[in-house]
Amino acid sequence: MPQDPMDFEWSYWIEWGRERILWLLAGHLLVSQVSRILVEKYKPWCLMVYGMAACWLLLGIKGFAVILLHAAISFAVAQFQLSLLTWLCSLILLSTLRIPAVEETKRKWYDTENEYYLLLFTVSVRCLFCTSFSLEYCWHAPTQKSSHSFPWMLAYVFYYPTFHNGPLVNFDEFSKQMRRQEAFSVKTNLSILIVGIIRIFFWWCLAELMIHLMYIHALYSSSLPLESASYWALGGLALAQVLFFYVKYLVLYGVPGLLLRMDGLKPPALPCCVSLMHSFTEMWRSFDVGLHRFLVRYIYVPMGGSQSSLLGTLLSTALTFAFVSYWHGGQSYLWYWGALNWLGVIVENGTKRIFSISLIQDLI
Repeated sequence: MPQDPMDFEWSYWIEWGRERILWLLAGHLLVSQVSRILVEKYKPWCLMVYGMAACWLLLGIKGFAVILLHAAISFAVAQFQLSLLTWLCSLILLSTLRIPAVEETKRKWYDTENEYYLLLFTVSVRCLFCTSFSLEYCWHAPTQKSSHSFPWMLAYVFYYPTFHNGPLVNFDEFSKQMRRQEAFSVKTNLSILIVGIIRIFFWWCLAELMIHLMYIHALYSSSLPLESASYWALGGLALAQVLFFYVKYLVLYGVPGLLLRMDGLKPPALPCCVSLMHSFTEMWRSFDVGLHRFLVRYIYVPMGGSQSSLLGTLLSTALTFAFVSYWHGGQSYLWYWGALNWLGVIVENGTKRIFSISLIQDLI
């Protein structure tokens, strides 16, 4: 039975996974386990070299140079230790991905559109990693700068399991866990690997069944069936789409998450099932946990967050969703999506504040 071809993201990553990425991830696993056994102290540098080699192999010398240049520029700007300047640099680097002349030049480096998109997705995710490192550099005392050197930035930026599509791990978490030397057990790691592969295989089979049997995205691509469907049917289609999105990211984040555990790191929690969620706030906290931690640590809290006035909270939340919309591409529909999510979070938090008033509680 033919599959629904309309979900670009699933088809794209599965194709790349089968061709090269899964093999490169297997290579990372081998290098990681051997280095943990033989040279635990130098494991970050072994993985850094492997990640740089894998980047060169997949994206070519020019793609590798772009990512290295982004890292070098971010590190240079971080030397001023000004968070605002660091953010300005990050936004400028991110904006270069949308300059038509630059896009056209990068397209000429590759034979296919898929190769260009791989560079685009990778650089987008690397921008977040560069931002995380640079802000941590700005916030740490001079005595701690040795743990925030340029080699450590490269080890973080070129860490291969999270290289192309995440999940996002903040630099402070990455460096602490990568430096920590724990007792290594081949038997324990083997059991983690086997159980993890079985779970991911189950999720992949479920996603493939949904793609081959449900045709959710094909229905959404045509207005005729949507116009003739009842409201109940439209609600069912919407639920089916978000459930597939959930299962898809169990696979896309499950594979790198398993490798993080094999490396002795703690990955962000996998997405929580959307059927268990009933609020915008919980959705943002529990679906992409790595992105949520990034947004809270580097945007929401520095801007005042929930500890500031009502206006400050509104501004902090608005800036957070504005960045999310811009990072995802900045198209008009993404701004609408961000604005609706912002409105949902504000209404929920406002309702909680109202119901926390003692007089209201007494009435209830």
